[in-house]
Amino acid sequence: MDEPADNSTSKPSDNLSLPTGDGVVLDIGTGDGLFVYACARENPKKFYIGIDANPRPLEKISEKIHRKASKGGLPNVLFLQSSVEDLPSELNGVADEVHVHFPWGSLLRAVATGDNEVLQNLRRVCSAGALLEVVIGLDSERDRTEMVRLGLETISAAHIDSVLVSRYEDAGFEVLETGALPASEWSRLQTSWAKRLKGNVNRTLFYIVARAAGVVR
Repeated sequence: MDEPADNSTSKPSDNLSLPTGDGVVLDIGTGDGLFVYACARENPKKFYIGIDANPRPLEKISEKIHRKASKGGLPNVLFLQSSVEDLPSELNGVADEVHVHFPWGSLLRAVATGDNEVLQNLRRVCSAGALLEVVIGLDSERDRTEMVRLGLETISAAHIDSVLVSRYEDAGFEVLETGALPASEWSRLQTSWAKRLKGNVNRTLFYIVARAAGVVR
């Protein structure tokens, strides 16, 4: 991945990055885990679970969280190796918030096309009323090879509203808000990718904020 652009004139979501308070937060495709770690430090009453199919980037931070508090250890963080297609059944219904930030590979394809099986897996780990936040950042030129490999068209606000909203709703979510996140707001996401992408004028970050419905269709 490379870098995004601010071509949005709309107000960024008040939901990004989701509510504060108690609860369990899942970060799917957590990458290096820094987003989860930073959020866990700021919100000690929440319990964070970072999940990624590739465990290697998580090795150092997984060791760090088990240290003494004075050396960066945190008791409210857990990291798991799992793909979104095979989330552990132990997570069923536990999440009060689910984040999918800057997905890549099969996870990107799933959330950007509204893959029903994957979206139902995300719904499965949500408690009723849980909030889902998806942030997709693509550069149609720099990411062209990956987009072709995944069979993705260019992501746009129109595509999200005309195609993805109904697919998310079919999987058991009520879509609350969609839009493009201005570059000035990227730092709120606290991810390594958001920092790397800062200043890129060719990439747009699109977001979807949804609530898990009480009854899955």
